Amino acid sequence: MSYEAALNKAWGDLAELSPEDNLSLKFLADTYAVSLPDKKVISLSCNAPAKDFTAILLLHYLARKLEGLPPTTGEWQDFKELAGVEGYAAAFRSRAIAPILKKYGSNPEGLLSVLERLPAKKADKGDVGIVLEVFEAVPTLITLWRGDEEFGPEANLLFDRSITRIFCTEDIVVLAGIIAASV
Repeated sequence: MSYEAALNKAWGDLAELSPEDNLSLKFLADTYAVSLPDKKVISLSCNAPAKDFTAILLLHYLARKLEGLPPTTGEWQDFKELAGVEGYAAAFRSRAIAPILKKYGSNPEGLLSVLERLPAKKADKGDVGIVLEVFEAVPTLITLWRGDEEFGPEANLLFDRSITRIFCTEDIVVLAGIIAASV
């Protein structure tokens, strides 16, 4: 699957908004350099180009940031509550929730190891919870519940209500997948 059309549109949108040719931004534990003239997004931690789906997400975020990010609300929203998610629910579950459960379902406290390597803080939600600062002004809450003899372990990824004013639903699914792979 080619991301060429989406990348070209994202580069064009950003070029219209940016007064500078070179930008940088923090995403999770990495900093990325964005060169508009070269149309390149480079991870500074490994000096490698970002994958296309990550580059699109970063470009969309930068464009929204240049327009002005909405303030965070402090209210957590489940993916199912977002508008237009009907066709994305299975992808969200398989890309975001399932990997978190696979990694931490039998040891929810293991999620706290993320605090040492990602911009996150412990949260008093679920049996174990963390709030991850994915981008500036884009917090995400990850919660885990221990399983018992009646129910298996469960996880969830919630977003500040402002997320829908920053990203479209497809971007949120991609973001959730990247988060799950990073924790």
